[in-house]
Amino acid sequence: MTRHLLSIDDLSVEQIQEIFETAAEMHDVQRREVKKLPALRGRTVINMFFEDSTRTRSSFEIAGKWLSADVINISAKGSSASKGESLRDTVLTVCAMGVDGLVIRHPASGAAQQVSEWVDAVVVNAGDGMHEHPTQALLDAYTLERRLGSLEGRQVAIVGDLTHSRVFRSGVKCLTKLGAEVTVVAPPTLMPSGIDEWSRTAGFEVNYDLDEVLPKADAVMMLRVQKERMSGGYFPSPREYTVGYGLTRERLAQLKPDAPICHPGPMNRGLEIAADAADAAQSAVLEQVSAGVAIRMSVLYHLLAGEETP
Repeated sequence: MTRHLLSIDDLSVEQIQEIFETAAEMHDVQRREVKKLPALRGRTVINMFFEDSTRTRSSFEIAGKWLSADVINISAKGSSASKGESLRDTVLTVCAMGVDGLVIRHPASGAAQQVSEWVDAVVVNAGDGMHEHPTQALLDAYTLERRLGSLEGRQVAIVGDLTHSRVFRSGVKCLTKLGAEVTVVAPPTLMPSGIDEWSRTAGFEVNYDLDEVLPKADAVMMLRVQKERMSGGYFPSPREYTVGYGLTRERLAQLKPDAPICHPGPMNRGLEIAADAADAAQSAVLEQVSAGVAIRMSVLYHLLAGEETP
């Protein structure tokens, strides 16, 4: 493994599969009566979240604790950052206490990379601005592999607010590395600038017609419409977005019966995904949450349990 996990670019296909193999073993821990492994006993991990989070923060906390690490949570609202302290001073102060790992989520793209250059601790990117969210991409791909087997040649559709989505950016990299044939779908106003050039170099397809893509998909990933990042009219109305790009009850019927439906959460039910789709038998949403703990356990183990770890 690399020293930090800042981007899917940090990982080879072999390293991704190694993380998946360890995650499969970690998954078994969730079914035990006593959910503890001694692997990170004596290590201290700080979860520094400068953005709100439920799934990512909770799963990193559980992952660390189940590996017997000492886990401390710090949020912007309860830290000196709320008094105007800079990110650099905050992380240097925390690391001066002798911590081994920092899990950081920050609204600025590139923040995790910057932090990794300031500190000696291992850094895991838990989402930085509109840049990347590597552990989410890993858990999504892991979930799909458990459902579909090998992803080689599988058709995966990623649908929704691509402009503001770090999940999409990491997901495309991870899925294409594993051999999936990815098609991204969004209205023109929610397609990132330069998407056509990027798609040619990265090897994925761009489409604006969801009804054309869905029947061919072996899996579909619906992305949240990130209203909090929007200022202006990205689409005329919520209803119009749902009609054009929502996974509605009618579109659910277009999907292959065994095609997993994924969503990184939180879901805007009735906007990008109907309740019928979110709760369908083929929905993998809760499997993603369970996989999130296993994948994050695996990542922390590989980064912090090695002999070369500081």
